[in-house]
Amino acid sequence: MTDQSKKTYNILGTCIKVIVSVGGLAYLFWKIPFADVSAHWTSTAFPWVGLILACTVFSMAIQANRWRGLLLNEGKKIKFRTFYAYIALGYFFNNLLPSGFGGDAVKTIAFGKRFGNTANSIAAIVISRVMGLLAMFLCFFMTLPFVISRYQIPTVYTAAVCIVAVLSILVISGGLFSDKIKLPVWATAKIPFLVKLQNAFSIYRNHKKAFFFSGLDSIWLQISSIIIHYSFFQAVGVPVDVATITVFMTITITVSMLPISINGIGIREGVNVSLFTGLLGIPADTVLAAALIGYIPMLFQALQGAVVLVANKK
Repeated sequence: MTDQSKKTYNILGTCIKVIVSVGGLAYLFWKIPFADVSAHWTSTAFPWVGLILACTVFSMAIQANRWRGLLLNEGKKIKFRTFYAYIALGYFFNNLLPSGFGGDAVKTIAFGKRFGNTANSIAAIVISRVMGLLAMFLCFFMTLPFVISRYQIPTVYTAAVCIVAVLSILVISGGLFSDKIKLPVWATAKIPFLVKLQNAFSIYRNHKKAFFFSGLDSIWLQISSIIIHYSFFQAVGVPVDVATITVFMTITITVSMLPISINGIGIREGVNVSLFTGLLGIPADTVLAAALIGYIPMLFQALQGAVVLVANKK
């Protein structure tokens, strides 16, 4: 594929994502008047928004701590606030680029260039991501029996979660034993960095403590995420039990990961309405009002990243 073909392909892919996201939101607001949605945003939501922002800071701090821990001795030499700053920077680009992984690429490469350990930084970020997913799936399968006993969850949703859970296990296992894979000579000759990356992933087999604590941080991160999503519905005056929040949140995040929209916009809101309205009977305008509150922590994260970018332009 030529450079021009790649450029055309990327532009076309981005256009499709924009159409899906904009079209998804347009369809929802065509069916659900915005006036009905905004009517649910009252002053009683302020305490819950405060809790959401507090949990957002806590989540970012946990991510920074997890990343630092996975960099082992090299991470101890770097201040915690530096990791937090790069986490914020990643969120800034995540909310601007048409892929949820764009921010990871930016913060990892920038961090690696500054501190000279790009391979280890990439390995730590990938493992962090996958460990976070595994923690989410663990909570999902723990609470699923309590939810399916009351609601008939569409099989396609449960199947999607199971597939991504299996893929996550394969990725983490493949990473830990990547040094056992014999790469073609032509590949390593052309891209010597691949060997460094293999070693960076496999090193965690000898650092079980750091690997364990990254999993523990992921559990705390998941608990914080559950509290945030629980607060969305509390903010609009419709309490939903924690088990249901956990299961539906996992389904929504999993479906939103499909690379067919801009960071899940339009898809996420549609799945929320499908689950909470279709299965629980909560009015669609209320569900959409709760879902849109989810943009508050996203903007808060992006704002912190913007401050980091302005303060450290280089």
